[in-house]
Amino acid sequence: MAEFGNPDVIEEEVDILIIGGGMAACGTAYEIGPWIEAAGGGITVKLVDKAAMDRSGAVAQGLSAINTYIGPDQDPADYARMVSNDLMGITRDDLAYDLGRHVDESVHLFEEWGLPIWKTDENGERYDGSKGMTSLKDGGKPVRSGKWQIMINGESYKWIVAEAAKKALGMDNIQERIFIVKLVNDKNDPNRIAGAVGFSVREHKLYVYKFKACLLVAGGCVNIFRPRSVGEGQGRAWYPVWNAGSTYTMAAEAGAELTLMENRFVPTRFKDGYGPVGAWFLLFKSKATNAYGEVYMDRNKEMLDDYPPYGQAAVPASCLRNHLMLKEMKEGRGPIWMDTVTALANLRETLSPREVKHLEAEAWEDFLDMCIGQCGIWAGENIEPEKKNSELMPTEPYLLGSHSGCCGIWVSGPDDVGAPTDEAMDGVPEHLP
Repeated sequence: MAEFGNPDVIEEEVDILIIGGGMAACGTAYEIGPWIEAAGGGITVKLVDKAAMDRSGAVAQGLSAINTYIGPDQDPADYARMVSNDLMGITRDDLAYDLGRHVDESVHLFEEWGLPIWKTDENGERYDGSKGMTSLKDGGKPVRSGKWQIMINGESYKWIVAEAAKKALGMDNIQERIFIVKLVNDKNDPNRIAGAVGFSVREHKLYVYKFKACLLVAGGCVNIFRPRSVGEGQGRAWYPVWNAGSTYTMAAEAGAELTLMENRFVPTRFKDGYGPVGAWFLLFKSKATNAYGEVYMDRNKEMLDDYPPYGQAAVPASCLRNHLMLKEMKEGRGPIWMDTVTALANLRETLSPREVKHLEAEAWEDFLDMCIGQCGIWAGENIEPEKKNSELMPTEPYLLGSHSGCCGIWVSGPDDVGAPTDEAMDGVPEHLP
């Protein structure tokens, strides 16, 4: 190590430090300005990202859908109940509800900044976001793949959001390629954080930041468990490999209260490429089968009765769906297949030729938008989804606070949302928690 010598130590002092450059950090960079103005100004803010904001974070590759858009016809309280059901009741309902009542405003901003969102016309036909139809904010109807999800052309999703963040905060207040690795407690108050230390991943420099407050949003954690990928695919994972768990590590070392770290998210994905399955299940209405062509969710349906009320919901909890799949694999009825052939054949019977062509293209765009490696597998193995099914399997576990994961740092919720009243509880259907 002697050959590296002593790095240049650079000290900076700001009022607020944003650690991370993903969607949460970009959102904060955009939203914080009006709050500073309301406080009279004079507050300095800096965002520090270990990568480049344009392609940083879990959305770096893009997405083909936004998984939460409430819309004018649904209730955020129902969304909070769905989240609770999917995690079998182990959730912070105040946080889920608070997200539900604010998320639409963010989606409207994304569209305003240039994110193409699929729409339906007055006849219910689907169109790409590039067709220039009425915006969601002005009453446009999104194409819903599920009850809460809407389809987008989202390869450049992160790029669009990062551009807005850069314009709002100013590039003078953004530092890229700086990896924050340690939080520093206040010497006079160990319950407060007074600074952070990181290093440049491009230059021989070490940075020390002093601040009054910070936002730690550096993503979840991958590669605690060995990925299933081997050979030429070695190192491939579903969750971004650069999410090293520094969020949780630095918080724990500083004394923050972590919660539900035992909760590990194991998504079902296309085998080898880790390609997403949401559009196939929700938009294409595809079903997963065992090696004998049986729909295992139907075959093992009675197993859901062991987990009321979560197994009896319209959409059983994600972990329970995996539970039913694993039973098939353990008892020798694997592999598990995504029945793309039947799904696309059924769609041809109900959609116009134009819509069919659009959806067949979307079968590929779904991967091109967010998981290009899966396209490589389909192309390399000459797989045409309308002619050949593809194998599914559970991934290795991940630690994260999105999707069907709920581990993270304990935080304060909204001031105006408390425990539900008895009257509110009486209005909840029996099959929901």
